[in-house]
Formats: sequence, C-alpha cells, structure tokens
Amino acid sequence: MSERTFTVWAPIPELVRLDVDGVPHPMRRDDDGWWTATVPAADDARYGFLLDDDPVVLPDPRSPRQPDGVHERSALWDPPTTPAAGWAGRSTEGAVIYELHVGAFTAAGTFDAAIDKLGYLVELGVDFVELMPVNAFSGEYGWGYDGVAWYAVHEPYGGPDGLIRFVEAAHAHGLGVLLDVVFNHLGPSGNYLPRFGPYLSSVANPWGAGVNISEADSDEVRRHILDCALRWMRDFGVDGLRLDAVHAMVDTTAVNLLEELSAETAALSDELGRPLSLIAETDRNDPRYVTPRDEGGYGMTAQWDDDIHHALHTAVSGERQGYYGDFGSMETLAHTLKHGFFHAGTYSSFRGRRHGRPLDITKVPGHRLLAYTCTHDQVGNRAAGDRPCAYLSAGQLAVSAALALLSPFTAMLFMGEEWAASTPFAFFSSHTEPELAEAIRVGRRAEFAEHGWDAATVPDPQDRRTFDASKLDWSERSRPLHAEMLRLYRDLIALRRDEPDLSDYRLDRVRVDFDEDARWIVLRRGSLAIVCNLGSDPATIPVSGELVYGWGTPEFAGDEVRLTGESFAVLRSS
Repeated sequence: MSERTFTVWAPIPELVRLDVDGVPHPMRRDDDGWWTATVPAADDARYGFLLDDDPVVLPDPRSPRQPDGVHERSALWDPPTTPAAGWAGRSTEGAVIYELHVGAFTAAGTFDAAIDKLGYLVELGVDFVELMPVNAFSGEYGWGYDGVAWYAVHEPYGGPDGLIRFVEAAHAHGLGVLLDVVFNHLGPSGNYLPRFGPYLSSVANPWGAGVNISEADSDEVRRHILDCALRWMRDFGVDGLRLDAVHAMVDTTAVNLLEELSAETAALSDELGRPLSLIAETDRNDPRYVTPRDEGGYGMTAQWDDDIHHALHTAVSGERQGYYGDFGSMETLAHTLKHGFFHAGTYSSFRGRRHGRPLDITKVPGHRLLAYTCTHDQVGNRAAGDRPCAYLSAGQLAVSAALALLSPFTAMLFMGEEWAASTPFAFFSSHTEPELAEAIRVGRRAEFAEHGWDAATVPDPQDRRTFDASKLDWSERSRPLHAEMLRLYRDLIALRRDEPDLSDYRLDRVRVDFDEDARWIVLRRGSLAIVCNLGSDPATIPVSGELVYGWGTPEFAGDEVRLTGESFAVLRSS
C-alpha cells in the first residue's frame, strides 16, 4: 500500500469526500472546482466520491477501470510505462481498415479471442483494425455508443489489460489499431457526470445527453475530452481515433475542439515518434474537417464519406428509400468517384435544403476520404440488420468491392464483409433497468414502423438472442460462395497494394466514363481501367487493354470489351 493522490473536478457540490475501500477521507477544493486528497491505497483499490450528504459512492468521472460495472466504484489501474515500445507506427493514408465489434467478432467476444484472428487479418491484407467503442457502458453487451465512463475499458471484453494485450499483439503482427470514440453524447444509464459539474449541453442531441463543449463553464469539459482522447494513444498505444458523429458536437467557439485535438495529437505524435491519425465521422460534406490547420481547417487525417457508400450501394441495389433518394444513377456514382462528395452545395431532398461544399480536388487527396460498401451503421441501422449479401448477387457484391477497394480513397471493410458473412449485425443492448429496456425496444420498432416495416420483423435489441445471432460464423468461410468472395477480397487488396497506379490518390488525375442506359462504368487510374458492368445484361464497353484481373469472363474485340452482367475487369493500357 502506498500514498496515492486522488483528484476530481466537481464545482457543483459544496462538499466532496473520497471513499477508498469503504473508508471516507476529506478532500480539499481549489478555486477552479478541483478537489484533492492524498491517502494510502492499494494498487487495485476500489474508490469513489461522496457528494454533499448523499451516502451513495459515485464512480470517478475519469475512472481508469470499472470492474463491477458503470454504477459501482472505480478501481485504480496503472498503464504500462512504455506502451507500443518498438512499434514505429504506420499511416492511415491510403490504407485498408478493418472495422470490428469486439463482442461480435468472435464467439467468446473478448480482446484475447480477437487476438487469435490477427493472423487471418494479416493474410487478408488489411493495414489497420478499427475497434468499435470499448469504453465502459451499461450492461454486458451493446454497440458501445452509449458509453458513460469514457476513460474505462468495458470489462466483459477484458478490461484495460485486455486492450493493452490486443494492441501489443496487433503491433507484433504489423497491424495498426484505431479506436472508435464517442464525445458527442452520453449514454442513458450510469451517467453521473451532471452530479459533479456542468458536463451536459442545453442543446438536444438525437442519441442522448449532449456534451457542453462551448457553453458556460465548458473549459474543463473540453479538457476532459482532450485528455481522454490523448490517453488512448499515449497510455494504450493505439494509433489513432475514429471520432463518432462530430457534426453533433455543438461548438460555437473560435477554435473548434477538433482543431485543438488535432494540434495536441500532432504534438503527441512528435513526442512518441510515430504517426497518429484522427478520422472524423461527419455527414456535413465539409472539406474543412480534412483541411490542414495551417490552411484554416480542423486538421483531421481523414473522414468517413457516406456519399461514396450511398452512390455505390444504390447503383447496385436499386434501393432509393430515405437518404438514398438522390442517389442511384451512374452519373451520381461517376461524379462521387471523381469528386468525393455528391452533395456539394447541391439540393438534398432528404434534408429539404442545400447540403455540403465542394472539395478542391487539385488540393485534397483521395486518401482523406474513406470508401466502404458497408459499415456497422449501414448494416445495423437496417430494420433486421441484414448485410448486403442478403439481397445482392455475388456479382453485385464483387463489383461493389472492386469499385471501393480500387478507388482513390482510403478503404474500409466491415467485419465479415470479405467472405459475404450471412450473419446479420443487428442493433443490440443489455440495459438492466426495465423501463429503459422497454423504451429502447418500443422505440426501435416504432422507428421502422413509420417506414412501413412490420414490427415483428425488427429484432428485439434487449433479447440476448439478437446479440448472439450477430456474432460472426467463422466456419462458413470454407463454403463455396464465401470462399470465393474471400479470395476476391484478398486479390483486390493485393492488387491495391502492388499496383503503383493505385497508390496515386490525386483526384484530379482520376477519370470516369459511364453509360447510364447500359449501366456500365469505367474508373481510370493511370494506366489501369476498372471496367464494371452493373447491369444484369451483357454490355459492350469501348475500352481496351491487357487483362490484369476480373470477375467473370471478359471477351475482347478490337477496342472494346464485352462483360457479362454484374461483372468487372481490370485492364492495363499498353
């Protein structure tokens, strides 16, 4: 047992006491609302805070560990002194990223079980693993976006030590690790922060309690976020963060919080001597997010680009509901492959207004945008959580993969996509409060009922079977269709890595030809032409060259190639 100093920012209560293993201790307050106490404590002591005359011990807002759940006492935990030692890091620019949910990636649903699959990911050819949120949240299983203890790691996954082991193992395999973090809202269960200070915003957030980023007394809240973000990269050795829904972070200050985070991340990168990346999820189609700070931007390394997904998905699937309404034509797909954004100051029928701003394709490289055929959102936010392979043919899946992986953008896969996994990825949660559980269950079904779905077809998020059904079935990889798709993905990723023309991310050098009626499109990158027939009928396309790779059996005649329906070919011009 040694002397430990405990601190907590709590400007709201008039009295704060520290409780260590059931023994209360007085704390001293400074003028900024920080309370401090130095007392003897074991290395794994359970502790918390007593506010005013409330006898309930509350967990630390900066808790490093919540071994008994988010409602119970915190536990001390010390990070390793040299995380990521010997790891030189790698850049996400133009990389292939693999998004996964720790709980659903394997049957066991732990970091240690995921470690056993890292060799497979290396063989697949990916460069980074992106973990969906692992911060502590209420219940045993869930998507992780309802986190309330942002500094702690979800215990059922393996806690902080499990995450350390995963990061170290990934680095040993040559894989970088990205972590999905949520700073735009807090979950509905276990959020005790308002008892301590003005953490919450007065502005409504669609997913939960919004965070006070720019209202009165927000400076320490911003510091809470910045310190949390840097901690993952410094103390756990992760190589970057995916920042959830940054468009929902209401910041009216002159220096945006993302710009601050970018500057402090760059400083940490210099200190650690390895690259660190920040990838924003935003639906604003605003180039400012990926514009360098010295040019007036926020300095994000990259951002998710849903326009690419929407243009590609609608072109192959024919779906037009909701936000897909403005997409679906070959012209839209061609424009998006060339310019990154489709809505760039253009009218969005879904929003009922103009949306977005153009990218300057002479300045913004394609690797600042992420392209994907599906994500946890695009699968899980469907009524039944069905994956594209449930309603697309093998040829449509192949064409989608070719356009995403051979595009000039940083590429991302969602776990199991590469073998056309048949398991769904539904929305699931495990809140223990009966009222909250019922509200989530009813709300989920009502949301889809408004769009004509039969409520009986929407899986119950609170039913354990919904979570279990969402776990990958690794045994199906050896079955014919799945094995064929897996070979395709491995080949495309290898092609992306080995062909120099596919490492040129300058968008102003990309050319795209298409025929709206015949439903073919040609993506030209240097000497390579990715020739795709999205239609069900054969198409004759005016392009020639040496066959490098293909799905289907292309036929060549002079300066034309004939492709069967739903197929593609990669050609090299002489």
